[in-house]
Amino acid sequence: MGACLRGSMEREGALVQSIYYGRIGSEATESLLERFGHEGSFLLRDSQTVPGAYCLCVRKAPFVHTYRLVRSPDGWCLQQDSGVRLQSFRTLETLIESYRRNPASDVSVAPLTDPLDKTQLQHMSSGQEFVYMETCSSSSSVC
Repeated sequence: MGACLRGSMEREGALVQSIYYGRIGSEATESLLERFGHEGSFLLRDSQTVPGAYCLCVRKAPFVHTYRLVRSPDGWCLQQDSGVRLQSFRTLETLIESYRRNPASDVSVAPLTDPLDKTQLQHMSSGQEFVYMETCSSSSSVC
């Protein structure tokens, strides 16, 4: 499964590649967004419960909001808690950019203002060892 996910990431644009953190858990995600992000910061990670799906995680105080992104025959879409899938997009990048530019009125997605770029994160950690890629959490997160 991991190789398949990485293969699909290689076809994505620079934004998605810069915010994709792999198999980090929900606790590590919250820690990253709280430590290095601010209101509206967001990142993308693998879903822990749905193979092949991703989670778009957004900091909106006092929480980190998580949205599941799933692949359908028509492309990538945001899946609501009810299981309803919304508009489909050809790539993850176009989906994320669409919600950044035009927050949908029919779904309440926290504003996506600032991508938490993992290359910038490495510089912000000021030389400290900060491991975030390909780790697994024992957390029983929804996503």
